[in-house]
Amino acid sequence: MVGHKDTPVFILVGPQMGENIGACARVMGNFAIPELRIVAPRDGWPNDKAVAMAADSPVLENARLFESVAHAVSDCQVLYASTGTPRNMVKPTLTAREACGRARAEIAAGQRVGVLFGAEKSGLDNADITRADAVLALPVDPEFSSLNLAMACGVIAHEWRAGDPPPGGFKPVEGRASQAELEGLYQHFHDELDRAGFFYPPEKTPLMMQNLINLFARASATEQEVRTMRGVIKALAIGRGKARVVRED
Repeated sequence: MVGHKDTPVFILVGPQMGENIGACARVMGNFAIPELRIVAPRDGWPNDKAVAMAADSPVLENARLFESVAHAVSDCQVLYASTGTPRNMVKPTLTAREACGRARAEIAAGQRVGVLFGAEKSGLDNADITRADAVLALPVDPEFSSLNLAMACGVIAHEWRAGDPPPGGFKPVEGRASQAELEGLYQHFHDELDRAGFFYPPEKTPLMMQNLINLFARASATEQEVRTMRGVIKALAIGRGKARVVRED
């Protein structure tokens, strides 16, 4: 089988609804897990409802159909079985985070890793779980443990990418203000507040300034934010070219 060797394979066993298959493909695409294998879907394949729900996810376009779990996992050296129902088997039980941590090491060692997901209504058969090296269980509320198939895929896909940095577009567009720029802001505050008679009694001036400085230090202000704040101070102190209207009653 040809596949992406640096990510786990998600294997849906007997999924019932095309919408759920499409939603799984969509969230897998979101988290860059490209390989989806589908075993004996109830409503047949291809499925128009899956296509509509996938929202053009390339994962669905490349999904592969299998008649049995044995064929779907034949190239995998490691299998994790996702289930919300205890099966009383002597197997390690891992959270998604633990399983993904292990999977990273296993994939780095050249092993093919698969994650099995059961049908919406019944989950995985015991025979399928028996194939697995470990059970993957999410910490859901035992009083309401039923999780939608695509949601389960999404949680595990997120954990696979949880250690990655955010997308490049979310990086700060400019750096933090320098200490010199911050000192200029603090002095500007001090001068204008002093002129306005804010520091009273005078002996409390150091403490008041300390509080202001702490506030801005915690804010991790950027250069632009410091410039904006200094413009605010100036506008409040002397106005922005607007004449003051004095009412005479």
